Amino acid sequence: MHTSISEILREKSLKPSRRSLPCLAQSQTHPQDLSHCLSVPLSPEPKAPTHTHSISSSCTHITPPPAEAVKDHYADETETPAYKSKMDESLLIQKPVSRAKLESRTDSLRASNPAKPSGLLFRDGKKRIDYILVYKKSSPQVEKRCTFERNLRAEGLMLEKEPSLTNNDIMFVKIHAPWDTLCKYAEQMNIRMPFRKKCYFTDWKKKSIGSRFHLRCRQLKSWLPRNPMKLDKAALPDLEETDCYTAPFSRARMHHFTINNRETFFSNSTRSRIVHHVLQRTKYEDGKSKMGINRLLGNGTYEAAFPPHEGSYKSSHPIKTHGAQNHRHLLYERWARWGIWYKYQPLDLIRRYFGEKIGLYFAWLGWYTGMLIPAALVGLFVFLYGLFTMDSSQVSREICEANTTIMCPMCEGNCSSWTLSDSCIYAKVTHLFDNGGTVFFAIFMAIWATVFLEFWKRRRAELTYDWDLIDWEEEEEELRPQFEAKYSRKERVNPISGKPEPFQPFTDKLSRLMVSVSGIFFMISLVLTAVFAVVVFRLIVMEKFASFQWEFVKKNWQFATSGTGVCINFIIIMSLNVVYEKVAYLLTNLEHPRTESEWENSFALKMFLFQFVNLNSSTFYIAFFLGRFAGRPGDYNKLFDRWRMEECHPSGCLIDLCLQMGVIMVLKQMWNNFMELGYPLLQNWWSRRKMRRAGEQNNVERKEKLPQWDKDWNLQPMNAHGLVDEYLEMVLQFGFTTIFVAAFPLAPLLALLNNIIEIRLDAYKFVTQWRRPMPARATDIGIWHGILEGIGVVAVITNAFVIAITSDYIPRFVYAFKYGPCADKGYQHEECLRGYLNNSLSVYEMNELKNGTNNQPRYCRYRDYRAPPWNPEPYEFTLQFWHVLAARLAFIIVFEHLVFGIKTFIAHLIPDMPKDLCDRMRREKYLMQEMMYEAELEHLQKERKKNGKQYHHEWP
Repeated sequence: MHTSISEILREKSLKPSRRSLPCLAQSQTHPQDLSHCLSVPLSPEPKAPTHTHSISSSCTHITPPPAEAVKDHYADETETPAYKSKMDESLLIQKPVSRAKLESRTDSLRASNPAKPSGLLFRDGKKRIDYILVYKKSSPQVEKRCTFERNLRAEGLMLEKEPSLTNNDIMFVKIHAPWDTLCKYAEQMNIRMPFRKKCYFTDWKKKSIGSRFHLRCRQLKSWLPRNPMKLDKAALPDLEETDCYTAPFSRARMHHFTINNRETFFSNSTRSRIVHHVLQRTKYEDGKSKMGINRLLGNGTYEAAFPPHEGSYKSSHPIKTHGAQNHRHLLYERWARWGIWYKYQPLDLIRRYFGEKIGLYFAWLGWYTGMLIPAALVGLFVFLYGLFTMDSSQVSREICEANTTIMCPMCEGNCSSWTLSDSCIYAKVTHLFDNGGTVFFAIFMAIWATVFLEFWKRRRAELTYDWDLIDWEEEEEELRPQFEAKYSRKERVNPISGKPEPFQPFTDKLSRLMVSVSGIFFMISLVLTAVFAVVVFRLIVMEKFASFQWEFVKKNWQFATSGTGVCINFIIIMSLNVVYEKVAYLLTNLEHPRTESEWENSFALKMFLFQFVNLNSSTFYIAFFLGRFAGRPGDYNKLFDRWRMEECHPSGCLIDLCLQMGVIMVLKQMWNNFMELGYPLLQNWWSRRKMRRAGEQNNVERKEKLPQWDKDWNLQPMNAHGLVDEYLEMVLQFGFTTIFVAAFPLAPLLALLNNIIEIRLDAYKFVTQWRRPMPARATDIGIWHGILEGIGVVAVITNAFVIAITSDYIPRFVYAFKYGPCADKGYQHEECLRGYLNNSLSVYEMNELKNGTNNQPRYCRYRDYRAPPWNPEPYEFTLQFWHVLAARLAFIIVFEHLVFGIKTFIAHLIPDMPKDLCDRMRREKYLMQEMMYEAELEHLQKERKKNGKQYHHEWP
């Protein structure tokens, strides 16, 4: 039976889902004075010299646009009800104005509008500023700038110029988009706007099924203590739950949309995005490619282009009693302050202020941080298990009690034999990370990585639905100016737009790609060369520490070797990272990507490959090559016939791997946090210092009197690479957390602590230290999702090899079940490993050493499975060696197949989109069609009734 939409709307809605933006502009609970975009008032400008600006900073020689365009531009009644021709001319041609005249005109405007703040408005106190352009008066690109500004006015934008109070050479161009222009481009850009109340079939379904049960559940939930992680709804008055349907904006169907106030119908971020769209497509010269603000920023016509911040982020009044001054102040108080580090992020407010692309980054970062909590707890449990069983471990106890076990010298020359009990502490520390929980934790982290990515897909689907991105398709991107300049002579028809555009031939693209790949391999070989240099350094230092005169260093020579090697390696890593960024930038530009997204993806992939190899190459050497090619006493392998290859400790090489990961991870996170926040703080401090000096010269008493555009200009711009650096840091950390987690179970805990700090650092940086970035739209995290899936696959393989080859889990397992005292009974407890140490050490006759002396014992021990010297085949591999090798290979195969099978099963078990969300989307699409039909029918019936025509309750 067909149910009309009016009947459905009469159903009582229980609790609609949260859709933040669509009806957000209609909310009646804005922060105080937010509707006026409260900002610090513009201070009276100091008097300047009596001479006017030079011709280079004016546009008097540019012909004004036709009168028809001017008339159309100022025909909007809501923006400018009555403009005289003199005012039109003053807006179209910016004549030089002295500072004294500008000051008097500003004072007169303030006197006429004393209640209107001017910090984010035009001088008339009515038109809000949607975008800021900055240029230098001394710039020679006057003709391009004036043509560009004239064309902007022809597109429907309003411009107003204002000199800087802190720099006499800087001029600001304030841009305002009138209502008609916003509607025109909102329709072209398919921006979704609210048009009707929302209801769900689940609402009346709950009325008839299980209503008493749900009531009991709500009562029980009300008795439970409040979740301290969530922000109070009273703390975010501008983010009420909304229940509006949205649809692509259309001027022909404007009567469908809920327009209570034209000033707040389009949010600030939407207005800025529309203006940016116009700036990207406005010409500054005659020609196909002579357009766009990006090119004007590149050739020096403009110094900067950015949307303004919504006032100051601080207030002299507390937010609890006086409310938020603006959204920036609200973000600082409820997101960027350190005092609320344990609270959930206000993602809807972040998305509204910074756009969906940045909102998705912080949503992903918060999701990743939350998912690290169970991983950190399990890793801490494995570490504590090793800590509590450290003294009772059979292997560690045997090493500490081996006072009579003489080990072979670690170097030639002055080195002498040593007692195995000297490394008692080293063996106990090794047990912290190489214990029975290692295999379990490696399997857990492999499954955790899959669950993290699969549930992130579901979380992303919910966010894209809440943020009206389900039906949003990325519009055809602009060509990069560099691509247009390079291939402007070769054109082909774009299959999407049907218009001719520059085209890169396949042969040219392939040749450039081959050069880029060759550059990547060259840089990777440079990394491997640096790792080889560190290996040589370790070999040299090993001999020096093993024969050191200081007894403390001589006993702990392995720890000293690993520590110094890690520090040197970290210095090399951080030095090469600077080179890699420049090389990646050069190679990406050499490829000439077609669009900005292609450029960003290519640059991100190169940066990830470079830094991943740079960070993990030395770790892979320690995990899989250290001690594998050392040889045996009397037949050691030497590098360049000079330095003996390094070998592992009798308790294994896992402690070296753990030390390598711990030091690099901690130091790198500290360095990144300093560069992310400390460096911008120093830069902004220097900018404020210059502002104070300039203010003193221009008689500006206090910084608070500066307009918002002047304050924003002195902030640091967002990274040129966008969010690449932010994602790259977290993805590399994800690799550290998963790839070698079997060797370092505390990695998730360190990552969790770092990310808690990272969220607030990034929030503080975005809100207070950077200019407001362009609010861009996106539906996912881009290429980084594929990189994360690749890291998950590499993590399974790497952890299988770490457990099988690096740790002593497999040799202990083979001994307990085949050669130990419990060989016929099965593994039961630690006593089954009794005698394992003696079984894992081979015997060598010291008299065979070339530098042997009479003071040394006859026999010494070394770590290997070789026959003793009295065997008919001395120093050959024993049968136990082949048993251990076969067990290691079998473990790798079984572990990989088991974990990959579990990962695949979980990936298919967890759908990418929740079922209730799919039902809501399908129901919403159906109801939208019904609503549009009834709204159009109602509108036509009203029109016919108004015109006196007969009408029927049918579609005409």
